Amino acid sequence: MPRIPGLSDATEPHFHAPWQARLFALTLSLQQGGLFDWPDWTGRLATHLRMAVQLPSDASGAEHAAHYYTAWMRTLEQFLEEAGTAEHGRIEEMAESWKRAARATPHGQPILHENGLAAPSKR
Repeated sequence: MPRIPGLSDATEPHFHAPWQARLFALTLSLQQGGLFDWPDWTGRLATHLRMAVQLPSDASGAEHAAHYYTAWMRTLEQFLEEAGTAEHGRIEEMAESWKRAARATPHGQPILHENGLAAPSKR
């Protein structure tokens, strides 16, 4: 389990949101499938973390986790693009469609990807 920078309390959860746990599991699966090796992964993740805007010292554990896993996601996107598994533009399109789906979903309801497929009309 990765150590999340900024978390000093051993009782703090490693994942503050389901997407973080899913991202971690997906990464493990792809690594076990041979997409990359851990030394390369850790080096690139460290680079993404160094390049990211640093959080204020009083940021919450949830904020630190989101910051960490956003860098984790950028690292995975880089490997997927290099492997030809996903193109950057396609990753961005998919992210935007999920954001539209989230905005179109009432609170407490499951987010359905199809709700975000139609781009908003321009007037």
